[in-house]
Amino acid sequence: MSGVIVALQHTLVVPLLGEFPALLGVDFASASWLVTVTLLTASAATPILSRLADMFGKRRMMLVSLATIAAGSVVAAVGGTFPAVLVGRALQGLGSALVPIGIAILRDELPEERVPGATAMMSATLGIGSALGLPLPGVLYAHLGWQAIFWSSALAAAVLFVAILAVVPESPVRTPGRFDIGGAVLLSIALSALLLGISKGGAWGWTSDHTLGAAIIALLAFGVWFPYELRVKQPMVDLRTSARRPVLLTNISGLLCGISMYVNMLTTTQQLAAGRDTGYGFGLSVLAAGLCMVPAGLMMVVFAPVSARMIERVGAKHTLLIGTGVLVVAYVTRVFLTGSIPLIVLGAMFVTVGTAIAYATMPMLIMGSVPVTETASANGLNTLLRSVGTSISSAIISALLTTVTMRVGGRYVPTLGAFELVFALGALTALAAMAVAARIPRTAGFAAAANKSADDETAANESAEPDAIAGSADEPAPDELVGPGVVRIRRPSFPRRPRTARR
Repeated sequence: MSGVIVALQHTLVVPLLGEFPALLGVDFASASWLVTVTLLTASAATPILSRLADMFGKRRMMLVSLATIAAGSVVAAVGGTFPAVLVGRALQGLGSALVPIGIAILRDELPEERVPGATAMMSATLGIGSALGLPLPGVLYAHLGWQAIFWSSALAAAVLFVAILAVVPESPVRTPGRFDIGGAVLLSIALSALLLGISKGGAWGWTSDHTLGAAIIALLAFGVWFPYELRVKQPMVDLRTSARRPVLLTNISGLLCGISMYVNMLTTTQQLAAGRDTGYGFGLSVLAAGLCMVPAGLMMVVFAPVSARMIERVGAKHTLLIGTGVLVVAYVTRVFLTGSIPLIVLGAMFVTVGTAIAYATMPMLIMGSVPVTETASANGLNTLLRSVGTSISSAIISALLTTVTMRVGGRYVPTLGAFELVFALGALTALAAMAVAARIPRTAGFAAAANKSADDETAANESAEPDAIAGSADEPAPDELVGPGVVRIRRPSFPRRPRTARR
């Protein structure tokens, strides 16, 4: 359920963006901040809450995230004004950390053989939430008013809050130490400026003072943050762990998959809702177009157990290659499947199949390469980069659909060629993600690493330089805790006595 609620926070207001200017007495540019502010707070909160979960308790941080979602939803529903709804949407964004923290709990609590399936299902719930988030607001708005979309969000968060209190135990795996406040502040500034420039660049103008200012602030903040994190003993993000080849390449692939996946989410409903006078549209209502995305969302559920079986049989890396390969083929076919509603829905379903397979593997690749004490923060970074990918995708798609246009009935609308270019973009980024995934080295797995003998580990430690040990790409998780309930005891390495000849 965590993934469903997280996805709903990002999609609940999207179908009603055209209605909110009249409902709240603002222009469309201001109403679009109801989407942007959630993105900004989510980008800042995900790595921070994930790190706090590793340090102070994963169950505790899940409850904090759900409480902020419920509080934000109530503020938006009761306030009734644009500032109140904006504050509520900002609070809702804090719930994005639920998914990486939930995956970390799965790793801590479940037996090794059940983790792939559970992780795949957690990833699948994101697709369910995205699919529900398109038609559900239209139904609630038509029958109960716009406040109902926020009351439904508050109710869902409250139910899950109670369920976690009753069922989910607190994980005993903790990272002791002090929280890196300086790193958290710098990272929040850098990410907020970066995503603000990306999401608003089209409206402000890519060469405007606002966009360039946001880019400069992001560059300066990142420029200070990187060396700062390398000097701190307990950094907000362990850059040395993140620089290992399995982690780094998985995160790059996640960024590219985020770009590719969002093409399907953002364009399919627009294509179906376009007027028949465009020559390619079908004139569906927002509600009907949203309902057409439900089969695609259900593919996430269907292929979650399939993805887990694939991970068990061929490994996470090859499963990721299969998922990105499916994305490439699906987007190539979408360029040509434009003649009817069933063909468009079928194309969207194939894209979602590839997304389900690819997204299910990334947490497994991450967990196979990081200490168990950093599971939530490492997966939080991967989730964050996928979110950055969706923001980049949104900016590029918006630029293409507003540039490659034609005049129909006194207004400018995207041409069919614009949608074909967007689908080609989805195929190219999926192909790039596939190429990056092919370079990911094989890892031992988060529990299999415990099976290495202590003698082999001692020999490796003796022969390697300290810096090389810290930055090795293919080494197993360096912590003593390497799996659910598995503790690896390191033997101290003593100098060996020279053998003497027997008399």
